Amino acid sequence: MANVTHDDEPPHFVLLPFMAQGHTIPIIDIARLLAQRGVIVTILMTPLNATRFNNVIARAVEKGLNIHIIHLKFPSLEAGLPQDCENCDMTLSMDMIKKFFNATQMLETQVELLLQDLKPNCLISDLCFPWTTNVAKRIGIPRIVFHGMGSFSLLCLHNLRDVKLLESVESENEYFFVPGLPNKVEVTKAQVKAMVDPSNPEWKKFGDQMKEGEAQAYGIVVNSFEELEPQYVQGVKRAKGKKVWTIGPVSLCNKEKQDKVERGNKASIDEHHCLKWLDSKAQDSVLYVCLGSLSHLPTSQMIELALGLESSKQPFVWVIRHISNGFRKWLNEENFEERVQKQGILINGWAPQVLILSHPSIGGFLTHCGWNSILEGISVGLPMITWPLFSEQFCNEKLIVNVLKTGVKGGMENPVMFFEDEKACAQVKKDDIKMVIESVMGEEEEAKMRRERAKKLGDMATKAVEEGGSSHINLTKLIEDVTQQPKIGVFKV
Repeated sequence: MANVTHDDEPPHFVLLPFMAQGHTIPIIDIARLLAQRGVIVTILMTPLNATRFNNVIARAVEKGLNIHIIHLKFPSLEAGLPQDCENCDMTLSMDMIKKFFNATQMLETQVELLLQDLKPNCLISDLCFPWTTNVAKRIGIPRIVFHGMGSFSLLCLHNLRDVKLLESVESENEYFFVPGLPNKVEVTKAQVKAMVDPSNPEWKKFGDQMKEGEAQAYGIVVNSFEELEPQYVQGVKRAKGKKVWTIGPVSLCNKEKQDKVERGNKASIDEHHCLKWLDSKAQDSVLYVCLGSLSHLPTSQMIELALGLESSKQPFVWVIRHISNGFRKWLNEENFEERVQKQGILINGWAPQVLILSHPSIGGFLTHCGWNSILEGISVGLPMITWPLFSEQFCNEKLIVNVLKTGVKGGMENPVMFFEDEKACAQVKKDDIKMVIESVMGEEEEAKMRRERAKKLGDMATKAVEEGGSSHINLTKLIEDVTQQPKIGVFKV
């Protein structure tokens, strides 16, 4: 793969990922993609977060990639958090999440001192670090914003904020059209208000800071590809009024088995056992179920999902990041795992998702509609059952179900926020879950056409990252754009 450099000295990019798996994982992939093009890459991470990626980075360095990790001291205690609480998945309440975000704001001085010393060509930092725009200006380098969502949801949320439509919508659950989109897309106030107009003044202030930080930044990097959402990519460029580079799906840089196994964290299941079980199943017969690393569904809903999976008779792999005491008690009392041992596997903790999704026996994906998961499912050509929980996930659901037509709605209507009441009622019942599984995994003509559309998207994703593909070209443009900027200290946005 040709290097993109113009001087004797290669360009140097500093990457600052937000401390949540869904944000950090794609940044690590981007680091490797940049380094493959001859870029020197430095990733700023806290010690605990760095340990989750040590093996992946070490293998990249062994292959000659110029990637370095510099540790940041995360101010857990200063923010009122337990010592070593360095990732969002270690928070246990909404109060802890607020403190966690406050802690990330305390990193500004530390990061600025490091940038002064490193003298990079640019900084790519997560949207959740709005203060990095001013840091980059003071240093004299461009700040490029990394977004953890795709162009479709970016444009949906931008348009909703821009016209302040939610102010005129009285009902929480009445559907209305998102203005200014190429397709007719309907959402409810309940599904988007946390992202568009949060009622909590602290979150509203933080949202305004992120918006301003992005507005003053040099450009935006999006983990997507032009062929997936062409009108929305162009729409984001117009709406944001700045450079936008779509360089995904970045997960496709994980070609070797071990990189897939260790992508994100150490797996909670022996991959050989998992693959052997999958090898025993027919092609396209297994449903992969994962609701993300931050999901906390009420026990009643977890039970309905378990019973729906069982009654569908469909083989499944179910990844459960957090098992509540109530659901664990039910699993034990009902001998559920023993009951379904021939039909399915339960993984409590972290799973090698990219590895599992790419197995030939996987034929469908029940997903929380986090953007990484959506894109990983698209990349391997899978139809999906959508189960959005919070953030922009209800918008992502619309893309899959209504625009791309490669998925079926699972039935979730209202967000399930972090740490919701354990006793909350289930939104989707077991019979409805069974029915939607059958509609996606079955052999009806509609299911076959959905699978065909999904496979075509998978082929398009692969071509986008190959040499000459749109994302490959956009990564080249990104590097060239940065290297053509004035030397450090004189850059102006």
